[in-house]
Amino acid sequence: MDSIGFFFFLSPFVVCTSSASPPNFVLLFADDLGFGDLGCYGHPSSLTPNLDRMAAGGLRFTDFYCTSPVCTPSRASLLTGRYQTRSGVYPGVFYPGSRGGLPLNETTIAEVLKPVGYATAAIGKWHLGVGANGMFLPTRQGFDHYLGIPYSHDMGPCRNLTCFPPDIKCFGFCDVGTVTVPLMHNEVIKQQPVNFLELERAYSDFATDFIATSAKNKQPFFIYYPSHHTHYPQYAGVEAAGRTLRGRFGDSLFEFDNTIGNLLTTLEKTGVINNTLVFFTSDNGPELMRMSGGGCSGPLKCGKGTTYEGGMREPAIAFWPGTIRPGVTHEMASTLDILPTIAGLAGAKLPQVMLDGVDMTDILINQGKGKRETMMFYPTDPSEMYGLFALRLGKYKAHFYTRGATHSGTTPDQDCPVFAVLKAHDPPLLFDLEADPSEHYPLQLFGKPDLQAVLQQIIQVKEKFQASMVFGESQISKGVDTDLEPCCNPRCSPKPGCCRC
Repeated sequence: MDSIGFFFFLSPFVVCTSSASPPNFVLLFADDLGFGDLGCYGHPSSLTPNLDRMAAGGLRFTDFYCTSPVCTPSRASLLTGRYQTRSGVYPGVFYPGSRGGLPLNETTIAEVLKPVGYATAAIGKWHLGVGANGMFLPTRQGFDHYLGIPYSHDMGPCRNLTCFPPDIKCFGFCDVGTVTVPLMHNEVIKQQPVNFLELERAYSDFATDFIATSAKNKQPFFIYYPSHHTHYPQYAGVEAAGRTLRGRFGDSLFEFDNTIGNLLTTLEKTGVINNTLVFFTSDNGPELMRMSGGGCSGPLKCGKGTTYEGGMREPAIAFWPGTIRPGVTHEMASTLDILPTIAGLAGAKLPQVMLDGVDMTDILINQGKGKRETMMFYPTDPSEMYGLFALRLGKYKAHFYTRGATHSGTTPDQDCPVFAVLKAHDPPLLFDLEADPSEHYPLQLFGKPDLQAVLQQIIQVKEKFQASMVFGESQISKGVDTDLEPCCNPRCSPKPGCCRC
């Protein structure tokens, strides 16, 4: 049976969350993927058969949010169920030599699941710090196993690396003056620079072996796969290169989709597909500055780097045969909600800290009402001085500040590029996201007491939230030490060019 054919042979769906053993969890996290990039979200030329069939057989979200329009803080919130401001993972992102990382006193999903007997593995882009002696790597944050690049794969010279077969070089220059990108197994560098043509196959094999071993041992498992796809520079191996109508972006997305198909096939073959929640979403919006090579936010405004909908509203799919019925939900939900949801389904204890996530089990199992009433929008550089840039309450979203971003350049919309400087709005711009998800038409407040009341309620919610927010010490502001950059020959010279193995 092919990698996606098993969807048609599953037993009828039933509404049930209990089973003879605790459920397994597979968390798939795309990189720089926009709201409009998947076939099941309307893109006409993307080739995503496995994700599309997950959407057809599972629950597709229309109002799902990440917490930051850039990589690192979004990942911190996903794994901890807390806004990045609480953990100190701001402003911006970590680099190969960053001194800081996701603080070890933060509790990740893996650390929630370990006490109740779960095997845990992370595959792919970590981007939550390496630190001295690997102190911030996944293996120090609750994961039994790790295979991946510990930060973004453009954070190293790529001009002379091959991104597509037979020997098509990577598009662009990436970061220069730093070590080439390493592939790490647990805390050991296995390859530097990484071979992009073989990377996805290595990830797929690692993940499927982990599933097979866990199933054989009858041990519940959690896989976290934050993919490098579809971040710049795109790459793909022989099985995906040249297979789509969408060029290098489409090929890289198709390669990710192929791996998802391999995981689903392995879940089916090992007999655990009906006891596994597979959840897919993305870390932030598309990098529109790359034009046709940078993703698509569909009908949403702007993209990566901004607090408009295109920067933080993401595709999301929940798939669990026999438990989740096929459908579409318009309930508001967030990456923040994944930790408390998984904890509840696994019977695990929640961390004894302030959580910003809520359990969305009722959305998943019953397609019921969600518990989330608000979503907060912080910029890439949050501060106590400015606070929230925007806030969504129900169907209404208020922008207190707006600003463009380099990542969202090249678009015709003049609000998106970096030239759209910070602008305060008093009164805030108010949008009805059900009638106007593109944020084109601010609502007129004059003579509208009902809308004035809505805005006043939003302001009260904002003030209450900001009063409760305690900013953690900024981990990214601790700076960079080039001696901390991962090097497979740490005593070699001259660096960084000698770091090869």
